[in-house]
Amino acid sequence: MRFSLLGPLVVREGDRVVQLSGAKSRALLAALLFRANRVVSLGSLQGALWGEEPPATAVSSLHNHVAGLRRRLSDHGGSRLSSTPHGLVLRVADGELDVQEFTELLGRAREARANPDWPEVSGFTAAALALWRDQPLSDLPDLHTLEAEVRHLSQAHLQALEWHFEAELHLGRHTEVTPELSRWATRHPLHEPLHVQLVTALYRSGRQAEALEAFETTRATLADELGIDPGPALLAVHRQVLTGDPALLQQLSAAPAVSMRTIAPVARTTAQDTTGPVTGSIDRAGPAGPDPAAVPAQLPADAAFFTGRQEELHELCRLLDRAADGDGPQAVTVTGMGGVGKSALAVHAAHLVCDRFPDGQLHLDLRGFGAGTPRSTHEVLATVLADLNPAASGASVQPLPDHTDDRAALLRTVLASRRVLLLLDNARDSDQVLPLLPGSGASAVIVTSRTTLTDLPAAHHIPLAPMDTEEQRALLSAMCGCDRVQRDLDGALRILAACAGLPLALRIAGARLAARPAWSLATLADRLGTGGPGRLEALSAGRLEVRATFASSYLALRDSDEQAERETARAFRLLGLCPQYEIGPASAAALLDRTPAEAEDLLERLVDAHLLQTPAPLRYRLHDLLAEYAAESAHTDEPAQTREEAPLRLGIWYALALESVRDAMRDCGQTPPRLDQAPPASLPVFIDEAEALAWCRQELPNIGEAIRQAGQGPRPDLAWRLAVWLFGYMRTYWWTGQWEEHLNHALRITEQHDDRLGRTWVLRTLGVCHGMARRLDKSIQALQEALALTDSEDPENSVWVRSNLSIAYSLDGQPDRALAHARAALDHHRRTSGSRQPAAFLISGLADALREAGHHADAEAHYREALALWRERDDTNSIAITLSNLGDVLRALGRRDEAFTTLDESVDLFERIGNVAYLADTLIIMARTHVHFTEWPQARARVRQAIDLADRHHLGQWLTEAHDILATIEKVGSGDF
Repeated sequence: MRFSLLGPLVVREGDRVVQLSGAKSRALLAALLFRANRVVSLGSLQGALWGEEPPATAVSSLHNHVAGLRRRLSDHGGSRLSSTPHGLVLRVADGELDVQEFTELLGRAREARANPDWPEVSGFTAAALALWRDQPLSDLPDLHTLEAEVRHLSQAHLQALEWHFEAELHLGRHTEVTPELSRWATRHPLHEPLHVQLVTALYRSGRQAEALEAFETTRATLADELGIDPGPALLAVHRQVLTGDPALLQQLSAAPAVSMRTIAPVARTTAQDTTGPVTGSIDRAGPAGPDPAAVPAQLPADAAFFTGRQEELHELCRLLDRAADGDGPQAVTVTGMGGVGKSALAVHAAHLVCDRFPDGQLHLDLRGFGAGTPRSTHEVLATVLADLNPAASGASVQPLPDHTDDRAALLRTVLASRRVLLLLDNARDSDQVLPLLPGSGASAVIVTSRTTLTDLPAAHHIPLAPMDTEEQRALLSAMCGCDRVQRDLDGALRILAACAGLPLALRIAGARLAARPAWSLATLADRLGTGGPGRLEALSAGRLEVRATFASSYLALRDSDEQAERETARAFRLLGLCPQYEIGPASAAALLDRTPAEAEDLLERLVDAHLLQTPAPLRYRLHDLLAEYAAESAHTDEPAQTREEAPLRLGIWYALALESVRDAMRDCGQTPPRLDQAPPASLPVFIDEAEALAWCRQELPNIGEAIRQAGQGPRPDLAWRLAVWLFGYMRTYWWTGQWEEHLNHALRITEQHDDRLGRTWVLRTLGVCHGMARRLDKSIQALQEALALTDSEDPENSVWVRSNLSIAYSLDGQPDRALAHARAALDHHRRTSGSRQPAAFLISGLADALREAGHHADAEAHYREALALWRERDDTNSIAITLSNLGDVLRALGRRDEAFTTLDESVDLFERIGNVAYLADTLIIMARTHVHFTEWPQARARVRQAIDLADRHHLGQWLTEAHDILATIEKVGSGDF
């Protein structure tokens, strides 16, 4: 096994992750792991789980968690977790616990540092830091007594960082280490040693101004947060930077050959400042290049407040370093949606590695997306060759060739003997880039594009996704000040939500805040909203505009000469009519009015254009801001009829698909009214119940959105049809709470449109939903309302409503009313229906009522009759429910072996289909049966299984009932834990 505490708690057995249910069980394991192979008292474990005030049930609950943990950690018939008279011991072997490995590596780094052996320090600390995934136990909401252990590990992690960066600086790797060092210094704004190292690294990399800026930022933070001045070490390095102290550079001469590259500071000599050191860059490639006056240096200014993207930045710099050594891909693409920060990343990386390309750095905007015409490759080649001056390579001065291929060949000749960096920004496609690539040598090309450029040969691709929340927050803090963000964290988070991870949007928001210092963050957040119609309008500042950025991508498709691209633009617009969906090819076929294969091709084209995201294979969704722009485009470029028909097709498709789901579930209750119309696209086909359930789990958020949209469209009846046809799925997964939400929404829509039929069906289904969750007052109220609507006009419907009322009254402890409704429902059905199959549900309902009334022999007979009908129907869920209830009746009749045989089969079926609520219920019945026959150890085991299941899935009613039974067992039963 492998136990990992340095981040979220993870346990692996080989390649398999061992599932640990519930925060308490995870806290228990963490407490044992922190004292692995040592005795941990039960009092200490209670403190780890509940703190200083454990509940009255702490002892029994702890025993339950220990039993569950022992089962999960058992190996080859034994257990790692042992009980002793003084507590518990968790056995952990060498190499199984990341904390032990981390501590050992840090100890070896300490010994190497004392020598000093800086390569060894670097290696050991790098290995230790590689184990660190996140804040230890970051998945536990309450640490209680474990907080001290986590704090100790965090301090050890800081120590490892300090020693690692110290070693890297001693080894002359200041340029390579600066991005990572900057990231950790930003994360720890008050930890001065990291900031001392950052100032040093920046200065040694020739970035004196940035080194001074880093010091000033830290000084201000210390003053604002703690009211103190920087310490002696930080003040000393600041003075060295100001005075250009040569001592700050002394480690450069000792840099060993293992360094990736060794760069001295770039000379900074101006009329205002001639006091700093003047030195040139070290060129490992051999003789000096061409006259510096002829070397192009065209990189745009580096992005102000460049923040985040550390993994992508490290990868991009690493690849460019390899290319400069003639040992890597000569082309690296940075791709992503408009406004995601591709150019900022490319320019920042180019500045970091520009010293590796002493023969020039060229920047060209290829204008692949935007208002202008894309630049022709023929013209771009002329510009590049003129900038590089072929004569400097010894070639004779001749007019440029007329043919594009000849110019490309000449460029490859020029680049073969030089180290040049080309930054090709905003490429339309691979054809625009291909002639500009080197053929051999040590030059490199960075290409940014909104298309994936997967057909660019021998290129390495770095896709750029929207920023995560922490990166966004750091960028916003950098632009408008940490203190301003801290004063209004709620406003800051609302701004981040509105900007949806798009750096362009966030920079616009930051620019507006910087220009309006009197505004609070909440003021701008109110103007942006989250999804309001004016959000794109608000996200503009001067020449920066999110809408214009999106438009350049969309219009390139809409106004294309190619039919396929115009069709792709239409797909983008129609997706904007259903912005909240995560869609697949089958449902997209209905929306787009195309075949599934054609729909998939259009969706993939949008992904390639970075106008659509694909979070999972064959699943697609619009970025939040792009969804708003797509909706605008649909209202601008599509007629009203299309805007109405496309979402309607999708709603009809989902309604018909749910009919197929319920058919596959073999449910034999009364079938709701069918749509009785042709599907707008081919429907899913389910080979069995499990496949139907899996489809519903995936599509449930879309079905909820379809219900919402139906209430605003021309077919509001689709809302209640979708909700009630979900019964086949929700009778197994009702406990998630989503079904109730969808039914209530559908009910409001039926009331708004005075839809009597729909209201009747929703009320009777809502009554069933409440009954399953044991909200019996609400269940009876909804069913009584449904009965009032059906009794006179729809006698068949009233049969099923009465049957459900019988079940609700049985659960509510009103057996007389339950029996009356059950008998009336079954009698009426037998008189009016020629089919015996649907009666299974009604017979089961009568058996439930008889059981609650204490007529156990009659209940057994009816359960067995219903069970035979359910088995004929092969309805797994209903078979399992009937077996569970029959087992309880057999308990009451004193027939132990028959009861447990029946209940065991029920448990197996519930586990197979994933109905965890009724599984917990059956485990409780089994525990009650063991109590009935005074089998106390078995009763404890079953009730603890039920508690574990109910705790994991938040089944409050069953959790309470199970704890009540456990208390009875502990009070009356015998035997030790």
